[in-house]
Amino acid sequence: MATLSMKPGLRCRVPDWENSNEQISEAAQHRRHISHKIRQEGRALRNETVNKTGWDEYDSSRRLSDRINDIARWKKSLEACAQEVDAEIDALTVAKEETERALAATVLPLEVSAECLTLREGRRGNELVSDPVEAQLKKEVDVIDGAQRVLQQCIDQAFEQLCLLQEAHHQLILDLQHKMEALDVDMSCLSLTVTSPEISLKPNPTRVPPGSTTPQQWEQFSHYNVTRAKEEMQASLQLRENISITRAQVQNELEAQRIATEFTLRKRTHHLEQALQELQWQLKTTQNEITDLEGDIRGLERDMQAKMAPLKLVHTRLENRTKRPGVDLCRDEVQYGLVEEARQLDSTILALKQKLAQAQDSLQSLQHHEAQMLEDLSCKQEALALEQRSMQTRRRLTPTAQSDASSMPVVPLANSRGRLQLA
Repeated sequence: MATLSMKPGLRCRVPDWENSNEQISEAAQHRRHISHKIRQEGRALRNETVNKTGWDEYDSSRRLSDRINDIARWKKSLEACAQEVDAEIDALTVAKEETERALAATVLPLEVSAECLTLREGRRGNELVSDPVEAQLKKEVDVIDGAQRVLQQCIDQAFEQLCLLQEAHHQLILDLQHKMEALDVDMSCLSLTVTSPEISLKPNPTRVPPGSTTPQQWEQFSHYNVTRAKEEMQASLQLRENISITRAQVQNELEAQRIATEFTLRKRTHHLEQALQELQWQLKTTQNEITDLEGDIRGLERDMQAKMAPLKLVHTRLENRTKRPGVDLCRDEVQYGLVEEARQLDSTILALKQKLAQAQDSLQSLQHHEAQMLEDLSCKQEALALEQRSMQTRRRLTPTAQSDASSMPVVPLANSRGRLQLA
């Protein structure tokens, strides 16, 4: 018969055992309830987070798309404005270069005017007069000097405006480059998905980068750049119109003064030719008179010489008759006739001498005046030659010569065509 081992232990009562079982059941039921609630809440949270995450991702993608559209819109506006500024820079550069050529074309007229003034300083004697030609030439020099100052002022203004346009163009290009880079970044971000291999966790991704701006500042910046560029283009357009008007006015003034100067020069040359012809006629007439007077003087001298023989005859007869003797030394009719003849011959010789002296004085006066006329003729011929040389010199100012001078290459005062280009 087997022996039962009896171990002492703490024994619970049946009610306690039942209570324990009931507590275990209630705890299990409670925990199952809590777990069920947690599972339901988890499922709801999962559904909510899935929807929220999907919606947030869609909303972010939509915002990125809207942002890309905004950037693309401003990019297009900046590109169009940059092209307009570039075209305006080209147009203003052309206007500036045309003005530089117009300025260079005034060098020749100024040289010609100065050369004409210098040539006319070579006139001698009474021909060195302050005539209307000199006044017109001096006025022409003043007009050309004024035109050069006005054209140079236009060139300086164009250069300054080109600098402003280039600065505005540079700001547009810089802003455009930033827009293109931002567009590339946002388009890259839009193309990313949850399955993209290049996505990863980043340290502190929600930080605000230094230099960040607000959307209002972002839009105001581009709006300012476009507005400023348009203002500079408007100013450039107005300047080009003013330059064109100024060039036309200067050209008209120079042409009008050139015509006035050449008209005065031709008129003066014509008067000088008339005076020269008149002087040549007077000189020829005087020389003919001198020739005739010299012949008459020789005739007077011959006549005086011819009177000496009759005078000697009379003197000899009178002297011989003084030798008559006695009463025959009579003052008869012969004596009175010989005395009267001697007196008449003396009077005739005296008259011939006086007339010869007058003729010689007149000859000397004519010869002196002839020398003066020859000198004046030489001066007039030289003056006429100088006027003709001046007219020949001014032929360089004909429209053909001016067009040739305006077509000469001009070195720009500054390199105004260099601009930044998009990469």
